[in-house]
Amino acid sequence: MDRSVLSVTTKPLLRALGGEAIDPPPVWLMRQAGRFLPEYRKLRAQIGTFLELCYSPALAAEVTLQPVRRFGFDAAILFSDILVVPDAMGQKVWFEEKVGPQLEPLARRHGLADLTVDRVRAHLAPVYDAASRVKAALDERTALIGFAGAPWTVAAYMIEGHGSRDFAAAKHWALAEPESFATLIDLLVEATAIHLSAQIEAGAEAVQIFDSWAGVLSAQEFDRWSIAPTVKLVRQLKAAHPEVKVIGFPRGCGQRAAEYAAATGVDAISIDYATPAEWARGALKCAVQGNLDPVVLLAGGPMMAREVRRLRKVFAGAPYVFNLGHGVLPTTPPEHVAELVRLVRE
Repeated sequence: MDRSVLSVTTKPLLRALGGEAIDPPPVWLMRQAGRFLPEYRKLRAQIGTFLELCYSPALAAEVTLQPVRRFGFDAAILFSDILVVPDAMGQKVWFEEKVGPQLEPLARRHGLADLTVDRVRAHLAPVYDAASRVKAALDERTALIGFAGAPWTVAAYMIEGHGSRDFAAAKHWALAEPESFATLIDLLVEATAIHLSAQIEAGAEAVQIFDSWAGVLSAQEFDRWSIAPTVKLVRQLKAAHPEVKVIGFPRGCGQRAAEYAAATGVDAISIDYATPAEWARGALKCAVQGNLDPVVLLAGGPMMAREVRRLRKVFAGAPYVFNLGHGVLPTTPPEHVAELVRLVRE
């Protein structure tokens, strides 16, 4: 039997993303590999910087596999970061402990001349090596997910130089000089398509596009800088890899997720914890992923059990992937994650 067909018919995640209602639903968690796991903290102490870890194939693969071994998730998501793309394009990127990502802020107009997509594949070859290692280690039931940041979200970091509550500098550039901002977005569409395609070629069977800061955009800006670039990106991916499932995560966009889903052609929408699950069940004409508040997982206990039952009831009979509405919090007890998986599969 053809391997791609085998994957689609036996892996719960891919079946759900393909539109099939699975009972119990497949489960994986955003940021399932990382600081809340003691085995990750032990490994992290062995290497200097976060980017060094992302670019160390054996270690990145090990970190990716740690939560799959411990919890039996239905998917492994490649351990990396959305900011490896601007790093590969020539922008200075680094991570400061207890601070977060830092970038040398991109200057308008002339800053674009320093960026190139030509070195993305070569620079990020260690990431694709890690993906190949993970794929070889997974069983026939567990899918491998690749990912990248959406063009708007990555551009926002590139311009601001760090995280922000409103990304005012990026929004100001987009409003004041939309032509040069569009040039940046187009570069990022191309670079991101290269990056995701290389992950797929290395073994990823689904990819997630994180538009983590879609929620700071106005309705008009959301159409232009979140939806439109994602349309281009998804079309390129589907043309080259029609069998691969694409998950969109326009965090914070609320009910505009329905417009995003219809326009972009993604196979699934990941919804944050502020989005009403009942609305998503009726309005989103594709598979749905997520919605559980990470604080509920942090708290655990009867409240978590109630929320798991509620979400399973809301999405019963629909294509649904159990996940959080954002990433696992660093202080989450691992035993709460194990209990969550047990409850989902109960």
